[in-house]
Amino acid sequence: MAGAKRKKPPPAPRRLILDSGAVIALARGEQRLRAFVARACELGVPVEIPVVVVAETVRGGARDALVNRVLKAVGEVPAATEPIGRTAGSLLGASASAATVDALVVAQAIHAKGAVVLTSDPDDLRRLASRHPEVVVHSTARLD
Repeated sequence: MAGAKRKKPPPAPRRLILDSGAVIALARGEQRLRAFVARACELGVPVEIPVVVVAETVRGGARDALVNRVLKAVGEVPAATEPIGRTAGSLLGASASAATVDALVVAQAIHAKGAVVLTSDPDDLRRLASRHPEVVVHSTARLD
């Protein structure tokens, strides 16, 4: 249609943050997820794995090999900081949740000034991020 304004595509996210479910799925070689993360890297989107996700996915044995490959190949593991911990605590209080790991993942996205969080548990993370539109929770089960 002449004169119709074209909708601008949304800006690229500042970063992509992977939760434990996403790291495990990558370690298992899920192709759609691998392609999604590869595309983010091609676009120059930094990929982060919160330190709490490392703790949740690594057990210190031979079974860690696939997860260790993901950690080495995919992205940065930023340090956990007190401000991130405080934000996570506030998220837990506001949502009456006890999902500490999820809250720390969302808090990292908030401190990044916005991010896409890739997760296998979108409902809990969306509830924690509900007051933060700069955090977009994307399910590993619904990659488009």
